[in-house]
Amino acid sequence: MQDNSRLIPYIIAMVVIVVAANILVQTQFQYFGLQEVLTWGALTYPFAFLVNDLTNRHLGSAAARKVVLSGFLIAVVLSIWLATPRIAIASGSAFLVAHLIDISVFDKLRNGAWWVPPFISTFIGSAIDTAIFFSLAFAPAFAGIDGAFGMEDGSLGFPASAFGIAMPLWASLALGDMVVKVCVGLFALIPYGGFLKATAAKPA
Repeated sequence: MQDNSRLIPYIIAMVVIVVAANILVQTQFQYFGLQEVLTWGALTYPFAFLVNDLTNRHLGSAAARKVVLSGFLIAVVLSIWLATPRIAIASGSAFLVAHLIDISVFDKLRNGAWWVPPFISTFIGSAIDTAIFFSLAFAPAFAGIDGAFGMEDGSLGFPASAFGIAMPLWASLALGDMVVKVCVGLFALIPYGGFLKATAAKPA
């Protein structure tokens, strides 16, 4: 029987990352002209996939599912309090579906080259997460309702530009979010590989 106390550091890390991202996603990144394609949350949330993949590699898929479910429950409650109910619902739904799929994909690839499972599972999970989150979090923007996503000026429906392509601001932010997740997924291979080397972790 697995000692569930081993899951506590992973659960704490997951909750901190998700709650922080849910708060920060409401603020656009105002530097280097990226305010129309990036939020602060996009820079923090992708590390949740790193926590998920490390749990899966070190303790197995069953443990990873426990971390995801525990992180989901705690993060949603805290996000309702610290962020907004809309963000909590959108984030919770996207988080649960994307991370359970991440675990499944990782499992199918876990015996391949060390970098393949975390990168491919993170890429697929990130795409699903972005699609679900922005569909739910920006739902009022689709209907032309001002004040969506906690931005009082209703600017989410305003035209924006991402990589020279005109699109609504919510779509521009979604595209930027996905690009950042892929970049962070690549960067996260460094600490992931370091973890494997330090712990001599074998496929669980």
